[in-house]
Amino acid sequence: MTPRCCALTVLTCLSLISPLSFAATGTGGAAPAKTHNYPTEGRVEYVLGCMDDNGHDFANVYKCSCAIDKIAQVLTYDDYVEQSTFSKYATLGGEGGAEFRVDRAKAQTKKYRDLQKDAYKACGIQQKSAAK
Repeated sequence: MTPRCCALTVLTCLSLISPLSFAATGTGGAAPAKTHNYPTEGRVEYVLGCMDDNGHDFANVYKCSCAIDKIAQVLTYDDYVEQSTFSKYATLGGEGGAEFRVDRAKAQTKKYRDLQKDAYKACGIQQKSAAK
């Protein structure tokens, strides 16, 4: 399956999740939980990355979608991009990685990894190994 095909499949699945989840919760007229508006592309990139790390089975589409929803409840999209970038490049070596090893970057990395760990736990994702 090509990456484009996978992305289209995930987009299709993501469009189905909200109505199905809403119907399953039985919340009817209850106000939805506060969440920040993330662009679809950002959510899809997260889900695909999460599935790369945790397996490409169909259940992980839902679990990884759940995780980004949990993160979106806490962080604005700009904060998410900043923290996830710091986390992704925290182990980048050499002079180019120096920006990602300053105290502020380390604090942002820790916040993001803690938030992601909590989201994984809440959504039933078994984290294979913790990144240091």
